[in-house]
Amino acid sequence: MMQPVSIRLENCSKTFPDGTKALEPLNLEIGAGQTVVFLGPSGCGKTTTLRIIAGLESPDAGGRVLFDGADVTPLAIEKRNVGMVFQSYALFPNMSVAENIGYGLRIRKKPQPAIKQRVSELLGMMRIEQLADRRIEQLSGGQRQRVALARALAAEPRALLLDEPLTALDAKLRDTLRLEIDGLLRRLGITAVYVTHDQAEAMALGDRIVVMDHGRVAQVGSPRDIYRQPATRFVAEFIGTMNKIKGRVESGGLRAAAGLIPWPTAPAQAPAQVLEAMFRPEDTHLAEGSEAHLTGSIDAAFFLGDRTRLFVSVGEDKPLVVETNLRRDFQRGQQVGLRIDPQSLLAL
Repeated sequence: MMQPVSIRLENCSKTFPDGTKALEPLNLEIGAGQTVVFLGPSGCGKTTTLRIIAGLESPDAGGRVLFDGADVTPLAIEKRNVGMVFQSYALFPNMSVAENIGYGLRIRKKPQPAIKQRVSELLGMMRIEQLADRRIEQLSGGQRQRVALARALAAEPRALLLDEPLTALDAKLRDTLRLEIDGLLRRLGITAVYVTHDQAEAMALGDRIVVMDHGRVAQVGSPRDIYRQPATRFVAEFIGTMNKIKGRVESGGLRAAAGLIPWPTAPAQAPAQVLEAMFRPEDTHLAEGSEAHLTGSIDAAFFLGDRTRLFVSVGEDKPLVVETNLRRDFQRGQQVGLRIDPQSLLAL
């Protein structure tokens, strides 16, 4: 495997011929051997960014893509030595699995013995040796994605670019392949850029996550930072589930319709000004008597096997989401007390 490459984007924006601005000017450094995940809803610019890195799209005038400090902006994808994995697999149906994996090496006119050895290595790496002679239409979705990964890695690329590679698979298979891809990237130490709208994928795979919103970078950080210290309301609401409650700051806490939540670090507010606090379901606990900060009634309860998810009405526009491991039945309309971790409260 070749040495992983560092990637730098300088002032990369993208405007399409019809005037659509797909990407606002973006500056980003991706360290050699890092896995960086671009996360966001459809149309936010994440795939456009990936295509600019690959050389499938050119940035607007003034934008540059650098690999290890060298400007590769004018170079086409085949000159950048990157491997690409698509959501659609993009495999050749008229070729066997082994022929698909070795295709890029044949195009580069590598000697046949070297191609055979490399294909054998990748079949073993992906644990699909028994599929070598199968046709693509004989494979399951998960098997096809493993072939696509093997083909992308065959030419020993300096970076691996993955565009929503697991979207077409069922949930259980996505979990399995996510684990396999994570292990593969760690073993290879390759620079990887991964595009997804799936938060769980981003949190599991990314050394860093780039959250995008309407063509702009909303936040860059580790999975923990993105989840625990969101920079904007968009990031807070897009990543995971976020509870919200309105109230006024008083006596070192937030006075809401359903009670008083202690909040020593609450931002200074005018006495009559309403503030909205945000907090995660896992920072919300059932409590009784004086231990409870809020009281409310259960709108709905869903037993999920390892936990029960409650929706508790506390006089807000939407009920609060609470997850509990308590082994008891909960009834619609039942009154409950809630305790909020004061350190978890955010004002954005």
